[in-house]
Amino acid sequence: MEKIHSTAIISKKASLESDVEVGAYAVIGDGVKIKKGVRIGNFCVIDNDTTIGAGCKIFTGAVIGSIPQDLKYNGEPTSVVIGENNIIREYVTINLSTAIGHPTTIGNNNLIMAYSHVAHDCRVGNHCVIANGGTLAGHVVIEDRAVIGGLVAIHQFVRIGMMAIIGGCSKVVTDIPPYTTCDGHPARFYGLNTVGLKRAGVSDEVLKDLKNACKTFFHSELTKKHALEEIKKTCPSSKEVDHLIDFLSTSERGICH
Repeated sequence: MEKIHSTAIISKKASLESDVEVGAYAVIGDGVKIKKGVRIGNFCVIDNDTTIGAGCKIFTGAVIGSIPQDLKYNGEPTSVVIGENNIIREYVTINLSTAIGHPTTIGNNNLIMAYSHVAHDCRVGNHCVIANGGTLAGHVVIEDRAVIGGLVAIHQFVRIGMMAIIGGCSKVVTDIPPYTTCDGHPARFYGLNTVGLKRAGVSDEVLKDLKNACKTFFHSELTKKHALEEIKKTCPSSKEVDHLIDFLSTSERGICH
């Protein structure tokens, strides 16, 4: 059964599935869709075309589905789609997209800590952590299992690669490659996320290939084009190496160094 506090305000045009809990003074607006087992804390606001996947836990004061903080937005019917089993802590804000049919998207099993902001048109993958006060500007893409440190600010259109780790208080203005650790103001490359790769079961052989690839790309005097050609020649193909090459070769913002 639903467990709705008597002071919560829920639109008749919202859809709540079974076993949903809604805390005191929460507001759920028109068009909101909340799946099974979601827990919504006190004073939360969930509005507009927002979908919350099953099993999510949303804590006090979070605001999800508010209009974009973007001057070009003119009231278009845009959306937010949040997957399953996410933990969204106190006072997190997640905005609608600006493009119809391309929602602001959060995947599954993410932890978004207190006071973080996910702006319009962002795409966050699965199993990511955004620590307290992490700020994503518009159109940021975060791939699976990335870790964003506290008070990190990420510029518009930047991509954060799979299993990357960004140190706290970093200023991120260029793409962060998969499997790497970065830190600083602006963020700089420091090495591979060796611990994370080992925990993910990546073999020692592939780990060695990734180290060689990063050495070639970041520490040789080769141009980007020639560095990528050298990596392709010297590092055997694997899921991880191929993804790193694809990420580096398709960067539009540039790669942090």
